[in-house]
Parts: sequence; structure tokens; C-alpha cells
Amino acid sequence: DNLMILCRTYEKANQLSQTHEGRFFSDPRLCVSEADLLILAVKPQDSARLFDEIRDLVQPGQVYLSIMAGVRIASIGQALGADKIIRAMPNLPAQIGAGVTAFTSTDAVTRIELVMVQNLLSTTGKTVYVEREEMIDASTAISGSGPAYVYYFMNAMMEAAKQMGFSESEAELLVSQTFTGAVDLYNKADLSCENWIAKVASKGGTTEAALQVFRETALHEDIVAGANAALARARELGK
Repeated sequence: DNLMILCRTYEKANQLSQTHEGRFFSDPRLCVSEADLLILAVKPQDSARLFDEIRDLVQPGQVYLSIMAGVRIASIGQALGADKIIRAMPNLPAQIGAGVTAFTSTDAVTRIELVMVQNLLSTTGKTVYVEREEMIDASTAISGSGPAYVYYFMNAMMEAAKQMGFSESEAELLVSQTFTGAVDLYNKADLSCENWIAKVASKGGTTEAALQVFRETALHEDIVAGANAALARARELGK
């Protein structure tokens, strides 16, 4: 009963109420003014409509947690007349409790309120508090978009495996477990990526042959450039 979810339509609210916990509404007048914490979780292009619907219903002292990509804290504050605003950027693995969320807040948010929200975000994985809102854009480029970069690299490795003669299922297992194992190993030892690469690669060996191709094609630089392109786009969307 502590969780109230505002849906766009009555049909959606009724549908979700059959399979999820909480109280579901389609009329903001029935729930917005009651909330201590409002989580703003619509697509950025729908934010103006949301603000119009709840502007006259919000109450002094309410805390706002926004996970709307590219929507600035200043825009939220101006639209709703609010000052207690937290902006967060989760990523896709949050769906299974393995995500990472960067978040920041206005000075009006108390420490108790900030800890409350951090505890909420921690249910989806790790959290990183950043002092400057501009770092939310940076986290969008790294951890927000990052899973797609990983899947892109995995897909290329799976394609290589199939070209070598493995079946699709064998290729998927080999690649997915390689990524899982490598990340687990990285997280369990205090070694840099360079250290781990050196442990796998030997002079004149198979790994070194692959790494040499990566160097010749400037793969490292391309990955950095791609992340910076994502950052530039995040900043552009936030204007």
C-alpha cells in the first residue's frame, strides 16, 4: 500500500494491478498529492505532458526522483516549482539487480532523504553518487549505453566463433561465459585490465596476434571515440 503507480490509461492501470504489487491509478488527482517521494519515469519526450498533469497537484516538501534521460534538474524544478530533486541514470542490468546507477541531487534534499533514495536505487544494483549533474551525462555514455557496447563486442565474437565452425548455441555459450568469467575474475582481484591482458597474452602467441589486429585498426581509440560521441549526444538532448 506504500507504493502508488500512476499509469497513462485506466486499462493499463487495471492490467498491471493483476500482476504487480501496489496501488495503481490513471487519475493523478487520486495519488500525486499523497506521495512523499515521486519517481518520474517517463520518456523524455513525454515529460512536458507529465508536468502539465501533476503541476497543480504537487505539495511542498515532496522529493522527486527522476530517471528521465536528458531532462535537467533545472527543467524539473522550473516546471513543478520543486526544489528537492534527485536525478538518476540506471542501466539495463538493473532489471535483474545487477545494474549500476549514477545519481545526484539538489542541495535542498536532506541527507536522510538522499540515503532513503540511495537505498531504493541499491535494490537494482550498485550506486554512484556524483556531485555535478554533468556527470550524469557522462554516466549515460559509460554505464547507461555501456551494455550495448558489450553486446556489440559479444556479437562480433559470436560471429567469429560461428565462422570457425561452432554452432550458434555453442558460440553463445563460449562467448557469454567468457565475458561472465572475465568480469567475475576482474572483480575478485586487485589487478588492472592491462595486468589481466598480460596474464592471458604471451609474446608470439594467439592472444597477441588478435591484440595486434586490434591495435592496427585502432579499436581502443574507436571505443573511446564512441563513448565520447554518446556523451556529446546526451548533452545535446539535455539542452
